[in-house]
Amino acid sequence: MSNLPSGLRKGLEQDALFSRLKLEQRQVSVDGTVKYAWRLRDGSVVESVLIPEKSHNTLCISTQVGCRMGCRFCLTARMGYRRDLAPDEIALQALHVIEELGDRRRVRNLVFMGMGEPLDNYTNVVKSIWILTDPLGLDFSQRRITVSTSGIVPMISRLGMELDVGLAVSLHATTDELRSELMPINRRYPLGELIQALRSYPLSRRRRITIEYLLLSGVNDSREDAKRLVSLVRSIPVKINLIPFNPSQPIGFEPTSETGIIAFQKILTSTGLTAIIRKSKGRDISAACGQLHRELAARSESVEQSALSLQPQG
Repeated sequence: MSNLPSGLRKGLEQDALFSRLKLEQRQVSVDGTVKYAWRLRDGSVVESVLIPEKSHNTLCISTQVGCRMGCRFCLTARMGYRRDLAPDEIALQALHVIEELGDRRRVRNLVFMGMGEPLDNYTNVVKSIWILTDPLGLDFSQRRITVSTSGIVPMISRLGMELDVGLAVSLHATTDELRSELMPINRRYPLGELIQALRSYPLSRRRRITIEYLLLSGVNDSREDAKRLVSLVRSIPVKINLIPFNPSQPIGFEPTSETGIIAFQKILTSTGLTAIIRKSKGRDISAACGQLHRELAARSESVEQSALSLQPQG
């Protein structure tokens, strides 16, 4: 950058970090879903997933290395929490995929639903969204971005005040007892507090909160569960995504049958709720919901340990 004044160049060298992610692996599913494994500057690995739709693509990006929420049905949780991603590491996932596709318009939606809990890395996630939506950045509309959470109540309210992005909430149970067993975050922010936060969440015109509900056979898929779900979200502008469980390793749960999922959906829709059965994509490459945990991510630990062993001691 020799066209910049030398003083500015020296300042940038001291104060700025120019970095890129290293593409460690790229896998393509039979359904067209693409999973990217990115090696970060410290050797850690995170994944993002490009999901093809009929007329557009959605990119699912990660916000943490691992996750500390401990949800029992999620493979990412088995990694434990390693660290937060910096704003550039979040935004670069989108930039690199767009560079590969060759056209910014080929990615229409961004969803913060990859590895990690976005609201547990709130400051860096918000900074990355400002980068992604800035006209001098990637110029995404905030209305094309959705942030998912397992239910960190204080950050939900803050998100609604600071941004106009979509909100998706992983609910997955209709009683405090079961939700606390499946999702430890519920012990800190129980259902009553979470539902109240959703009722008071500021929504712009024609926006709805997305309720994510993973169906587990014999656990949370009964007729009574469906009725309780209706009662919980009554009077809240929501749409419900019913998610078939995607087992890739034995973790103690089985998926609800197709007929069971349809029966659950009918109870919801009979009350006027919008309930959509999410079609899982990328199962054959472990890119579906809850499957982002791979050997590459585990390998990053040995890379970091090797680097530490080379550092001077004392």
